[in-house]
Amino acid sequence: MQWNKQDLGQYFTAEEYIDTLLIPLMQVTFKDQKEMEKSAVQQETGMIFVREMEKQFKGRIFLMPAYHYLASEDLSAEVTRLNEWAAKAGERSFKHVFFFSFDPHWKKQERNLEGNLLWMPAIQSGDTQSKETQSIIKNQVAQLTDLIKTYW
Repeated sequence: MQWNKQDLGQYFTAEEYIDTLLIPLMQVTFKDQKEMEKSAVQQETGMIFVREMEKQFKGRIFLMPAYHYLASEDLSAEVTRLNEWAAKAGERSFKHVFFFSFDPHWKKQERNLEGNLLWMPAIQSGDTQSKETQSIIKNQVAQLTDLIKTYW
């Protein structure tokens, strides 16, 4: 389920079965053209990832809108905010909170998060529609969905 009116209506009728929240973490930078383009490709690819994961577990996972943050090695303020999100999610039916990111800086903060980090190295291809990229995404989504199952 996703953060839209139709899915929210379904969520409220089956809330007790939807126990997992997925929050995509998307880095934004204004450093230069190359870094901005890299950030945009990662966001595009990341959203493909999380939408595919949501499809795999439709009716069990709720996909939040992307959480955007500025590029930085010090993510402590973001950790605080994300933990607030996780706490609020716990007030609903969500027993499991997963954060998805390509940003390796989150690995250093993983133990401080009130949820589980799903980190993947970013795909370097800028063409998300190519067969090669689609194959890589499909393979990695399968790995992530297997990992999510181990937490249930």
